[in-house]
Amino acid sequence: MFFSCIIPVYNRPGEIKDLLSSLLSQSYTQFEVVIVEDGSTLPCEEVVASFSQDLSIRYFYQENTGQGFARNFGMQQSKGDFFVILDSDVLLPPTYFERLQEAIQSRSLDAFGGPDAAASNFYPLQKAMDFAMTSFWTTGGIRGKLKDLSTYQARGFNMGVSREVVNRLGGFVDPNRGEDIEWSIRIKKAGFRLELVPEAFVYHKRKNTLWTFTKQGFSFGRNRVNVSRYHPEAIRLVHGLPSFFLLFLISLVINLLFIHLLLIPHLLILGLWAGLVLVQSTLQYRSLFVGILALVTSLVQLSGYGLGLLFELIIKWSKG
Repeated sequence: MFFSCIIPVYNRPGEIKDLLSSLLSQSYTQFEVVIVEDGSTLPCEEVVASFSQDLSIRYFYQENTGQGFARNFGMQQSKGDFFVILDSDVLLPPTYFERLQEAIQSRSLDAFGGPDAAASNFYPLQKAMDFAMTSFWTTGGIRGKLKDLSTYQARGFNMGVSREVVNRLGGFVDPNRGEDIEWSIRIKKAGFRLELVPEAFVYHKRKNTLWTFTKQGFSFGRNRVNVSRYHPEAIRLVHGLPSFFLLFLISLVINLLFIHLLLIPHLLILGLWAGLVLVQSTLQYRSLFVGILALVTSLVQLSGYGLGLLFELIIKWSKG
């Protein structure tokens, strides 16, 4: 099996260097790399050229169209039997393609999604953001910790499809608003087999600040509603939980300042959740400091997502 690794990039030459370095150490080497520079003002062409002797790699520059359409362009230029789509801020463990190839063949997969993780040498805030995006207490584990692997909706930071899927369905239909989730749903509706491959994980080296991480959560909430414009069933109860969490926090503040009705149970519920997050994240990363940061990132991730979902639902309903 020959893979084409599609990587859109926008003003991230340093990230591309780290990602390409991780590709050099792959145990399975039947792959090419296609870099699509999507209108960057800080191009990575020189970085890519420095790897041309060691990797089968091609570089393309286009005017900015958004990551979804940049991926489409990359797939059009690719030679592989199977397209692997990665974000520029990930790193691959050495057995990534080996494990992926085994899973695709043994499970007869037409498409896959892989989880993300934090490497041991990541900064404390990066580990805290990883917890907020992957923990049961924040996302319910829907980004990579599922019992039924077929329920997974692949994310664009680490996903892939066969050439047959693209030939039949085309690629992404939206540039950057939940386009990966929409594609996952469309692939499954067409009868193709898309599942989570836990072994094909990537290290997600997020460069967010706490503020940009909050804004990202807000965008994710809005994106879920945008996907529902294509697939009305895309919003389920689990996606509404962050909005309920946000309303719970608002009601707690109101209760604390004005009403004082059942205040102790209110505080106990929040305290229990916070304690579970703190203990699990501290044990997981073996650091109380990371645990405290994880509590903060979990609060802002849930609140941001919940606010984004409510905001976009109001817009959607106001337009009828």
